[in-house]
Amino acid sequence: MPRSNRRRGGGKRDGEWEPLDIARIRAGSRRTETRRGVEWTVQPIRPERALKPYTCPGCGREVGVGVAHVAVWRADSIMGEDSALADRRHWHTPCWRTF
Repeated sequence: MPRSNRRRGGGKRDGEWEPLDIARIRAGSRRTETRRGVEWTVQPIRPERALKPYTCPGCGREVGVGVAHVAVWRADSIMGEDSALADRRHWHTPCWRTF
């Protein structure tokens, strides 16, 4: 018998509908992580959006064009969000996980 991909039970999760958060959709799965007592904003970069090479601060090797990786910047910068965003660094995802 073929498998059905439709959800059963009305299609609502947890009983309540939540409107889409446009800012979250535009930001992708941006999240805040704490490493070594510092809060960091972590933005995954998909391969099709990786248009320039960067040097990974974790290993010192190149994050090439077309390679999925993460952009990371301080979430608690005293200079403000714009300054922190300008200081962001691009890491290989495994390098960031082990930082």
